[in-house]
Amino acid sequence: MQGKIKLCFLCTGNTCRSFMAERLMKKRLKESGIDFVQISSRGLEATGEMSAENACKALKALGASGAKRKSVKLKKFDQKTLYVAMTSAIKAKVNGRVIEMKDLGGKEIFDPYGGDYKTYLECAKQIDEACKVLTEKLIKIGGEL
Repeated sequence: MQGKIKLCFLCTGNTCRSFMAERLMKKRLKESGIDFVQISSRGLEATGEMSAENACKALKALGASGAKRKSVKLKKFDQKTLYVAMTSAIKAKVNGRVIEMKDLGGKEIFDPYGGDYKTYLECAKQIDEACKVLTEKLIKIGGEL
């Protein structure tokens, strides 16, 4: 193995989708015993806003950490990182190695920003399904990307 695989989930503000994807993926990796992947998340237009309350509640409902944190803006692309974009529009803005959640879960991840708890939970479940597929792929490759 060449070291850790770096994955970064990307969305617009890093308060909902990519934040939830980071936490759900970390949970899946821990449960699978995978330690060769470094997970992060960023927003292309993040402003340091706190994570959405309903995102935190949805994460807790799915057994992941619901601790709040400030959003983080992607400042530059790292050619050693594989970016996972929530939508094709976000993917189009990435200057580096990138896949879409649609490639994993079959559809783009809708933005629940401002929605009610049920909307966030539906989004989190969709993200979790894509993370399940990604985890299975990581198990197959065993750390060689």
